[in-house]
Amino acid sequence: MVSVEILAIGNELLIGDVLDTNTHWLCRRLTGMGAFVRRAVLVRDDEDAIAAEVEGALGRGTQLLITSGGLGPTDDDRTLSAIAKALRRPLELNEQALVMVGQRYRELHEQGFVDTPEVTPSRRKMAMLPKGATPLFNPVGTAPGVWLTEGETAIVCLPGVPAELKGIFEHSLPPYLERVLGKGAYAEQTFEVTCRDESVLAPLLKTVADRHPEVYLKSKARVFGAEVRINLLVATTATDKATAEARLRAIVDDLIVALEPHGIVLIPQASEGEG
Repeated sequence: MVSVEILAIGNELLIGDVLDTNTHWLCRRLTGMGAFVRRAVLVRDDEDAIAAEVEGALGRGTQLLITSGGLGPTDDDRTLSAIAKALRRPLELNEQALVMVGQRYRELHEQGFVDTPEVTPSRRKMAMLPKGATPLFNPVGTAPGVWLTEGETAIVCLPGVPAELKGIFEHSLPPYLERVLGKGAYAEQTFEVTCRDESVLAPLLKTVADRHPEVYLKSKARVFGAEVRINLLVATTATDKATAEARLRAIVDDLIVALEPHGIVLIPQASEGEG
């Protein structure tokens, strides 16, 4: 299973001005593609702090590192310079990225959204990439995403604006991600249980979980007090959808056998949507 780390960058995240919905969205999408997200971090627009996190991910042998934020034209957008520093590569003008930036500003000018299509120094900054990087077309905004590799680690840099991040992830990134993630599959199912005491449920669940180490089994109380309700999540990743679904069926059957003698019933719930 491919290990993934996510680095969400921006002062606005850490002062509470903006909610980091990007990490949640990326976790769901990557898990659904069969990846294992093992770490996610919020960090300020600080070049040394960003570089330290990138170096840490490389040192841990992370196979895919995704950053969000810090790709724009302003001085505090420092993600790419920090990555160049961590990788000990120069920042250089990427001609392909420059074409992308110029094309987007011409389009925005024609639509009346900007006063001039000129690639000013601040706009040109968005085409300055670490040496060896590949720009990823941004179908929504102006800053290209970035793909590069360092040893066995693939690094993806995405904008912080959610619509832009999702646009690149869905339209420009898939062929690159497939090189790293392959054709993995994910399956999950949620149940409500007719038991209001997790201390009673816990040992029963542990016995079942120990027999299915490839499946994630987690209980979660949804409401406290007299009307306590407990949900169970069962989830797994496999090389194909059929195997993942077969693992879920097996653990659900085992859960039913383990819980029924205690008068505990599993009630299937609708899966949560992406936020």
